[in-house]
Order: sequence, then structure tokens, then C-alpha cells
Amino acid sequence: MATASIMVVDDAPDIRSLIGEILADEGYSVIEAADAVAAREMRSLHHPDLILLDVWMPGDDGISLLREWAEAGALKTPVVMISGHGSVDAAVEATRLGAVDFIEKPVSMAKLLATVDKALTQAEQRRDAIESPSVNPEVMEPLGRSAAVQALRQKLDKVAEHLAPVLISGEPGVGKYQTARWIHAHSKKSDGPFISVNAERLVEDSHTDGVVLGFQSNAAGLLAQAAGGSLLIEDVAKLSSGLQTQLARWLEVQAGQSHPASKGVRLLATTSESLRAKVRAGRFDEGLYYQLGVLQVEVPPLRERRDDLPDLVRFYAEYYPSRDGLAYRPFSVAAQNKLRQYDWPGNLRELRNLIQRILMMGHEGEVSVSEVERALANAGPAEHHPLSGDVPDWFRLPLREAREAFERDYLLTRLKAVDGSVGKLAEAIEMERTHLYRKLRQLGIDPKQV
Repeated sequence: MATASIMVVDDAPDIRSLIGEILADEGYSVIEAADAVAAREMRSLHHPDLILLDVWMPGDDGISLLREWAEAGALKTPVVMISGHGSVDAAVEATRLGAVDFIEKPVSMAKLLATVDKALTQAEQRRDAIESPSVNPEVMEPLGRSAAVQALRQKLDKVAEHLAPVLISGEPGVGKYQTARWIHAHSKKSDGPFISVNAERLVEDSHTDGVVLGFQSNAAGLLAQAAGGSLLIEDVAKLSSGLQTQLARWLEVQAGQSHPASKGVRLLATTSESLRAKVRAGRFDEGLYYQLGVLQVEVPPLRERRDDLPDLVRFYAEYYPSRDGLAYRPFSVAAQNKLRQYDWPGNLRELRNLIQRILMMGHEGEVSVSEVERALANAGPAEHHPLSGDVPDWFRLPLREAREAFERDYLLTRLKAVDGSVGKLAEAIEMERTHLYRKLRQLGIDPKQV
């Protein structure tokens, strides 16, 4: 962005001049301001693309000026703080108010240019996502500055370079599907189709001993649709045992030779459950687990990346008004702090829904902490009070999934007690044998393997 304009706000003339000369040499347009009064005027007149703001200045300091812009909902221009010795803590606090980064004095030329380039690039990406109605914000690179998200971005860059299967794990709502979309969009398959199917929709065909939507060698369906692109299987842990075997064989064939139905298809899979634990429990094919997990990505829950809340809130608070024609309403600092203190059991999905609901149902002006408290209260006690670690994992699942997990554990335990005999199990649990066979098949339990 060689034509971008940058406003340098610093009360020290020599620092303003030095930074201005460095930026001008790189082709940027530079605007200088010696204090908060001049900064307000220059910002209003010139609308800079980036602001470099000193922490300590006479009159209103940099943090006070940043807070003023943030609380007025006028912080759409990225701000990088300039901090002297002893003011790093203050600069870090400023990032909580919306500053995108900070630079320490004495200013390093390399650090300055790298920070400016990063801030302008991120701002441009965010503008493009908001201004383009065809862009889904969740298909963007993970947004935020936390250590967890920085590590995730680095891993995704590496994963996108290769074409091996990828297993994407994480709690419900963390953005596993969007992560898969990002991997596809930045891979060598980006020009091909992206096809997604939930594992529960893949069922075995008992008449042909094949698979509807198929993984067998002559199947059309999904593999043909995904040819030259990527195929995502969501909730792969829910595959029946028969489908697990079929998929494992398909992966072996694909790894060993080119195959007409599967040529050029990259497989991605997501799971909210621990496949390793399911392998140990005998509920997931071990070979398939290792084939799927050639490359593994774990998406962190939102509670482990609380530092990303200001960026995420700001983004969605701008995105939904642009997409849905809602009134723009900035979130007050107190409201943002309230959101940072929440544990987000529903993760990004819950955050998105909450922000959209507040904007749809609220009034004019900034979003207050009381509005956020009411919205969180309406999320329900199940989300507000996560269960302790003393209960089985299926207590945390939706009712249908919890019932299925319970039935699977119950039948496996009882089946092991009768040495795998379905007849004895039917008698023991007082269930008609035909219905029992159907139930075992539905749950992916093979009595011969027990």
C-alpha cells in the first residue's frame, strides 16, 4: 500500500520528523500532529489510513485520545501506539481499547516498517470482507492477536502447502468448517470445488454392499463432485464402522495410485470428539485415524483466546450492519470487558449470534454493559454454567447426541459382559434380537470385534 496516508502523532518534533522521513522514503503520505488537539483536526480533515499515536503527550495523552475515539464509535482507522521506556504497560492497555499494535522507542526502522505494513494489510483485508457482500467473514484467516491464534495461523500456512488428509478438531462452534474452507482456499486445490457432507448423511447400502454417496471404487456422487478439489467430512466420528472401513480402504487406494473416481481429491475431516479416545474404546478404526491425521489442526476455544475479543467484536459489529442493513453500534469498553469475562461455551458461533441479536433488538448509540448482561442471561443456564469435569463427556452434548453416546457405551459394556453374544445381550437387556441388531448397526458396533 505505497499510497497509504499515515498520521504521526507525537509531541517530540525530532521523533515526528524521523518517523515521517522513514515513511516518506517508503512512498507513504505523511501527516504530522503534535498533540491531541491537532490530531483530532488532522484526522477529520485528511482521514488517514493509519495512525501512529504516542502514549505520553501534554494535554490529553494518547490513551485518553484513543478511548475517546473508541467510545464515540469512530475507531475505524487502525491505530499503532508509540511507547517510550516505562510506558509499555500503558501501550498494552491501549491494545485492549482497540489499538492494533505498538512500537517502542527508540524506534527501529525495520520494526516500524514491518508494523505499518502489517497494520495496513490487516485493515485492507477487513475492509474487503465487510464491503463485499459475497464474502463470508468466517472463511477469512482467523482473526485476532492472541498467542493461540498466531500459532494457529502459522500452522494453517504450513498445512495449506501440502495435499495430505487433514483432521481438524475442536469444540462445537470454534470454526472447524471455516478452517477447512480456509485451508482449501489457500491450497493447490483452490481452483477446484469444495464439497462438504456431514458423516451422518453417509449411510451404507445393504443391498449392494456399497456406500450411498460412496467411497467405493466405482462410485460417482461426492467424489466426482469433489474431483480436482477438496472433500470435507464433518463430524467424522459419527461414521458407522462399515463406512470407516470403506473410507480407510479408499484412502489406501488414493495414496497408492491414481484412481478415476478419486483422482485429485483432498480429504478434510472435522471432529468435536477425541478420535484417539474412540480408538482406545474400540469405536473408531485405528487405521483410519492415522490416515486422517497425517496433518492435524486443533482450533482453540474462544475462552483460551480472550485477547481476541475486541477484534472479533469490532469486526462483527461492523459486518452485520453492512450485510443486513442494521444500524452500526460500537460496543463500549465496559461491554467489551464483560464479554472478555464470559467463558463462551458456544465459542465463535455463540459470539456471532449474540452480537447479531444485540444489533437487531437494541437501540441507537453504543452498546452498554447492561445490554450485554441481558443478552448473556438469555443464553440460558446450560451455557452460563458449564458442567464440571466430574461428569461423562456426553453430558455436554445435545440430547440426541448424548442419548446416542449413552446407548453406545451401555451396549458395548453389556456386550463385553456376555463375550460378544448378541443373543445373550438381547435376553439380558430384554430387547428383541432384530431390533438389537438394527440398533448395533446404527451405532456402528460390530459384535464380532467385541
